[in-house]
Amino acid sequence: MNNERLNHTESVLWTGIVTDFALALCKGGVGYLSGSKALIGDALHSAANAVTLLVDRLPSLGNTGNKTFIRDKRGASETAEPIISILFAVLFLMGGIQIAVSAIQNMASGNVVAPTKSALVAVFISLAVNEAVFQYQIWHIKRNNDPRYEALSADHRFALYCSLTVLIGVSLSMGGPYWDWPPLLYMDPIAALIVACLVIRKGYILILHAVYGTVAEEKKQHEHEAEFMDTIQRVHGVITVEELKAQEYGQLRQLNLEVKVTVNPRTSVLEAQEIADRIRKLLIHRFNQVADAKVTVVPYEPGYPYKSNYDLLDNDVPTLRQ
Repeated sequence: MNNERLNHTESVLWTGIVTDFALALCKGGVGYLSGSKALIGDALHSAANAVTLLVDRLPSLGNTGNKTFIRDKRGASETAEPIISILFAVLFLMGGIQIAVSAIQNMASGNVVAPTKSALVAVFISLAVNEAVFQYQIWHIKRNNDPRYEALSADHRFALYCSLTVLIGVSLSMGGPYWDWPPLLYMDPIAALIVACLVIRKGYILILHAVYGTVAEEKKQHEHEAEFMDTIQRVHGVITVEELKAQEYGQLRQLNLEVKVTVNPRTSVLEAQEIADRIRKLLIHRFNQVADAKVTVVPYEPGYPYKSNYDLLDNDVPTLRQ
């Protein structure tokens, strides 16, 4: 049941990523053909949303099912994630600045032309599709009590602001020749300026999450730490949980866990591997916000007064003063 829920949640998130990429391509093509700079900016914003979700899924893409080792090393996806995030963030910052400069140059030239009707149609279709996909995602996430509700809602809210700005700018710009009021023609470049600011904001947030959200560890105790501990301690073979670190990353506030447990010193390497794998699978399947878990298994060392009699007999150091 947990596997089905996890797979369904992943498919829901991938639906949003694919939809944003498709809308970005459509709006970018229509914006270029219709002459609407605001619609091109909206396309870049949709692409930024898709890339943000895609980067957040990178650690999950690295989970191939048998990735748990009895050592503490970071996966390649964790190392690549901040680099990819910064790369895309720089591209979005440059794209937003380019759109803003182009809009200003267009207004300064005085040769402003109203977009065609296809731009208006594209905005309406993108609004309808985006809202339908968002409602589907929110319905599923609320149903499964997924903590990523706030992040998806924030992304959708700013995407809605962006599309509404384009809708107003394109509509008023098209109304300029109809009402014989030339100043309205400047509304599309003005909307492009506003959308460019939203794109730059998106790139800036992506850099912040890459630098601080992925690299820095959580300093405070995580709210679900007690539930994580209880789940780990229920695994057969675990004696103690020596260490539990929760590292939050991405706008979806997903977690990477680093766990260190002790087992019987006579446990074989293969048995320790199975214990670590069970811990990892339980944490990922039981908690939606957990994207990955690195499990380190070490032998339990009790020490005095729980040492065995054999250890005491082999020890030549006297315990009493001579």
